[in-house]
Amino acid sequence: MSDQKITPSQLRSRWWFDNPEHPGTTAICIERYMNYGVTLEELRSGKPIIGIAQSGSDLTPCNRHHIELVKRVKDGIRAAGGVPFEFPMHPIHENVRRPTAALDRNLAYLGLVEVLHGYPLDGVVLTTGCDKTTPACLMAAATVNIPAIVLSGGPMLNGWRGSNERVGSGTIIWELRKRLAAGDIDYEEFLSRATDSAPSVGHCNTMGTASTMNSMAECLGMSLPGSAIIPAPYKERSIVAYDTGKRIVDMVWEDIRPLDILTREAFENAIVACSALGGSSNAPIHIIAIARHAGIEITNDDWQQLGHQISLLSNVMPAGVYLCEEFYRAGGVPAVLNELLKVGKLHGEARTVNGRTLAENVEGRETLDEDVIRRYDKPLVEHAGFINLKGNLFDSALMKTSVISDEFRQRFLSRPDDPDAFEGRVAVFDGSEDYHARIDDPDLEIDENTVLVMRGAGPVGHPGGAEVVNMQPPEALIKRGIESLPCLGDGRQSGTSGSPSILNAAPEAAVGGGLALLETGDRIRIDLRKGEANLLVSDEDLAQRRERLASRGGYIYPPHQTPWQEIQRGMVEQHDRGMTLEPATKYRDVARRTPPRDNH
Repeated sequence: MSDQKITPSQLRSRWWFDNPEHPGTTAICIERYMNYGVTLEELRSGKPIIGIAQSGSDLTPCNRHHIELVKRVKDGIRAAGGVPFEFPMHPIHENVRRPTAALDRNLAYLGLVEVLHGYPLDGVVLTTGCDKTTPACLMAAATVNIPAIVLSGGPMLNGWRGSNERVGSGTIIWELRKRLAAGDIDYEEFLSRATDSAPSVGHCNTMGTASTMNSMAECLGMSLPGSAIIPAPYKERSIVAYDTGKRIVDMVWEDIRPLDILTREAFENAIVACSALGGSSNAPIHIIAIARHAGIEITNDDWQQLGHQISLLSNVMPAGVYLCEEFYRAGGVPAVLNELLKVGKLHGEARTVNGRTLAENVEGRETLDEDVIRRYDKPLVEHAGFINLKGNLFDSALMKTSVISDEFRQRFLSRPDDPDAFEGRVAVFDGSEDYHARIDDPDLEIDENTVLVMRGAGPVGHPGGAEVVNMQPPEALIKRGIESLPCLGDGRQSGTSGSPSILNAAPEAAVGGGLALLETGDRIRIDLRKGEANLLVSDEDLAQRRERLASRGGYIYPPHQTPWQEIQRGMVEQHDRGMTLEPATKYRDVARRTPPRDNH
């Protein structure tokens, strides 16, 4: 370890396990670990104590294989001279958690901060997988700032229907629900075909939020190069788990910490890479949150300025046709980063957890299949990043341009006298329950030119920010062959969805945003070239609507159902601020700035 910067006497865990100035406290800390066979030698020999944040459980199937995978992590830690301590994280499972797993991101973050700050850990391996496990872990890593490294669990293998139809996680469900509405399939076939997308352990095999955020961890430099998209069942996944265990021990000795890596340049790299990957519309929320906890202000304007002009290189669902198994075989994230670096789109000098720069890590990592990972001069889509829209409806909302289909563009964005813009009458829904109850109501007069609006779905309103904006048209329209309408809302949508919705609107209706003033039958105008979204009424009319809303006590949303819902609603920020807890972002590097007080 030629790069060793600290000595065994400087290990943080020594405050607990070998502190002669406080023998009583040391004895209390040590004695109970003896009851399952940990030895005094292990705790007092000057070996780094390495935590393993276990995100897998029976409640979290996307991460469940970490239960076995961490055995290899522990082997690597021991081989490098460390002592592993595994501990549980608050569970996060996107598909099942009601009212939304977004509530769990901040809760898991808080719990992880307390563990990393208050327990005798010199470093930590953060196991990730399902969508919000990754940002929860990285937010906590930035706050506490002990040496940390991310180990993702990897995506599932390709799903198949027959011998040649790829079935992508999530993406297939959005398609099948249209077939169900059209009467092409029945309920039993719907469920049967949906399960084709889950052939193995692992998280979503599409470039949904899970694959996106684990790729973002690699792009930020917080996981070993090439590790993000290794399919969960592959032997390479166990190998990288072992290597991750070894590396975190060296990181402790080298004193490499998250805030050394999570620089502005690293976040700019992530924004650029997200566009090239066709990454999830949830990524801006989470990247902004991680950045804020690292003391760096990233905005949705940055996402447009840095990312919109980047071309789509990854031909992976929902923006493409392949799945993550093929993406990995074609070169994965390193091949995309190498292509971006060659055309000067990245900060190659950014540091990473292996002690090398991003440029050093991706040098020579060429695409092995130019249909799956395109060359920069032969992209799937040019200008494939997010557009940040503003106007009297909201201050900020995002549209993912890489999933604008030819059919959608032809129907809504191709008027010769008004290109990249459309106007339409709106049908407004207050939450997902209202949508499901009324979408087929003929009195709404929804036609092929209607814009569907979802409000009351944001961080406060839902609460947590629900994935409900990608609404499908009424059954009557689907049966006529009209399978998509423009969607807009203050909620989110699944990263596996190919809907080019305008979403993550801030401020949301529940805190007085412009969407609260909308009425079914209003007309709105969306102009992508100008970056504007406006309700087409006079300022006087808007002012009168706002007065009427205030007289009714503001926008009414459902009551709190649990203590945490009330707590989060009282301090959560809007989507464009990362949906962070307002008091939490001022805490940074707490392991060094404010070491935990003695407990005895």
